[in-house]
Amino acid sequence: MPLFCLLPMLLWAHDVSDADQEILDGGGLLSYVWVGAKHMLTGYDHLLFLGGVIFFLKDFKDIVKFITVFTIGHSITLIGATYLGIKADEHLIDAVIGLSVLYKGFENLGGFEKVFKTSSPNLLGMVFLFGLIHGLGLSTRLQSFAMGESDILAKIISFNVGVELGQIAALIPIIFVINLWRGKKSYDSFYKAANIYLVIAGIVLTAYQLIGYFEGHG
Repeated sequence: MPLFCLLPMLLWAHDVSDADQEILDGGGLLSYVWVGAKHMLTGYDHLLFLGGVIFFLKDFKDIVKFITVFTIGHSITLIGATYLGIKADEHLIDAVIGLSVLYKGFENLGGFEKVFKTSSPNLLGMVFLFGLIHGLGLSTRLQSFAMGESDILAKIISFNVGVELGQIAALIPIIFVINLWRGKKSYDSFYKAANIYLVIAGIVLTAYQLIGYFEGHG
């Protein structure tokens, strides 16, 4: 049942609100930092994917390495695509982000070995690839705001800084809970249930976005 309780937040987490536009209109660069942080803290698809990555890692250095690679990936496309005005269809890019959540849950459950009888692709490379895709989704949202004509690059970078701060703030409790549970007898059950949830959430997110795409292009 928790999945269905969270679905409204999962599906509408990235809506661009008039309140956020007012914040950006009334503030300077710090307002972009704030909205970027807020966007990541409510970006449940991004956090679900990162949570799936953390499940796979035990060493803190590895966690830092993988989160850094993801951050580099989404910073490249967030800053680059926004500055160049490259905008993907929001439904299609969010559908791919949903697939990234599905992918990580499937991989964590040993899906590649069990279903395809092969090892999973290089995780670091996949995290970077999905980071690029997640960044394109963030760029699409940022471009939905009216940013004016001055200091565009500074505003984009400020938004990206906010995204990173929001990501750190969200990941700290996630890492804490997973590591706290890791030493308990119930961890295996928790691990399996959480990653099954990722698979289901990824399917629902992807289906919802594809339906929105086809309805808009029907």
